[in-house]
Amino acid sequence: MSAPPPAPRRFALIAAFAALYIIWGSTYLGIRFAIESIPPLLMAGARFFLAGIIMYAIARWQGAEKSSFAEWRTAFVIGACLLLCGNGGVTVAEQWVPSGLASLLVATVPIYIAILAWLTGSAPRPRPMVLLGLAAGFVGVGILVGPALTASPAGASHHAGLGMLILLFGALVWSIGSLYSRRASNSASPFLSSAQTMLCGGALMILAGLASGEARTFDLRKVTALSLGAFIYLVLVGAIVGYTAYIWLLRHCDPAKVATYAYVNPVVAVLLGAGFAGESVSARTALAAAIIIGSVALVITAQQTKEKPPAHSPSGVAQTK
Repeated sequence: MSAPPPAPRRFALIAAFAALYIIWGSTYLGIRFAIESIPPLLMAGARFFLAGIIMYAIARWQGAEKSSFAEWRTAFVIGACLLLCGNGGVTVAEQWVPSGLASLLVATVPIYIAILAWLTGSAPRPRPMVLLGLAAGFVGVGILVGPALTASPAGASHHAGLGMLILLFGALVWSIGSLYSRRASNSASPFLSSAQTMLCGGALMILAGLASGEARTFDLRKVTALSLGAFIYLVLVGAIVGYTAYIWLLRHCDPAKVATYAYVNPVVAVLLGAGFAGESVSARTALAAAIIIGSVALVITAQQTKEKPPAHSPSGVAQTK
């Protein structure tokens, strides 16, 4: 019987968690800067398609076997749910919604997953503490979204309300794809599985961008240095470095600790948005943020203390950042 792998060094753990918290939290601001001069769906599609090519080449170079048709089919479905609807929704919505606020609405994913897992029979009825967290989470969403949805149908408030609805719908579809990925046929190599999902999801977003006419309004000569730099950051750092840190942590840490990114990323995104993009944080937003992040923390903690779940399928958790 082979010996267990050596425990990682403390510095490596700290560096990986820092990457997970800061890099994934910063991608919301990166998206905002990237879409200032690049159409949203084409930007997001190219981002993940390029990252998928790089990760696929690395996985194959490391000896990963070719995938079956069933594994590519899984990647297609997950790519449609997590990337096209999930990340694509975030990218489109950030045309009207501040990056920090977008990150708060995306933080509802663990809440959706807890409800869907119960409704589909893949998890028992939530405990009272989980139910309390779920209820509080939706109260926080109501505080955040309510004013925009009840505003006049004209002007910026209407677009902000539409963006928030897109974010909530994208988070719901992401959650559905996450649950599907846990039961579907995935490649034995988590990196190859991730690469396949990025390739499929990226291609779908590029097609969606072309179908919506983004190419007709896109002028490569008008891409700013800020948008180009943000795009490169999203490909190399956000998609590849951040995801690699996530995979490594899943193999060396309790999944409950890794899952804390779900309520740390919004804090990072709000602070970066306020500091570098001039996004204001109103008292209403601060209250909603505290409620949503607290409810997500309560749901994750209560679930993990009940029983330790199996490690998440990498292709179903970590690819919307």
